[in-house]
Amino acid sequence: MTQEHEQSAPARSVLEALARAERAVFTRKIPQSARAKVEFLLTRTKASTKELAERLNTSRRTVERYRAGKLKKPQKKLQEALVRETESEWQPQVRAQARERAATSGGMWVECEAYFGFTANGSSDDGRVRYISTPISPTYVAQILAARDEGKTEEDLQPIVAEAIAESYFTDWGTRAIGLRADFTSVGYIKLSF
Repeated sequence: MTQEHEQSAPARSVLEALARAERAVFTRKIPQSARAKVEFLLTRTKASTKELAERLNTSRRTVERYRAGKLKKPQKKLQEALVRETESEWQPQVRAQARERAATSGGMWVECEAYFGFTANGSSDDGRVRYISTPISPTYVAQILAARDEGKTEEDLQPIVAEAIAESYFTDWGTRAIGLRADFTSVGYIKLSF
């Protein structure tokens, strides 16, 4: 899948949506050529071609060839690794500021298509696929980011997102449908924005 196609294809997981939300706050484009990506990543590994080769799951000689400009078009796996590793290291302060702002004051916006089932006393609303666009409070953003940073799985993150959506969308910040719990499954797509 090309980088352009990946950006236009909908995210189907919270982890992927978080990664895309962080990429959206970049103030500068990531390096475009394979050589530029390798040179950038070498600055992060203190010029260790061995360490970079391990991160990219390739040989040290391959890294050296891209660095020298002898190779220009990486194969699919290497291209994906270069993009992934470059994006993970690109503009760390900008990403950290966006995460801090979202977790303390700004919150986050979620747009999704997923199956929502409900548990509440006296609820007559059967679960179904819904298209929802709503803000998430900073409290939940902090929980989501902390869970991701602890290495939690998609299955661990979905209940937190469901609770956040239930609070803002279904219970209107606790002013109605008190005690409603939403299950968030069968995600068609999800988009998060800082």
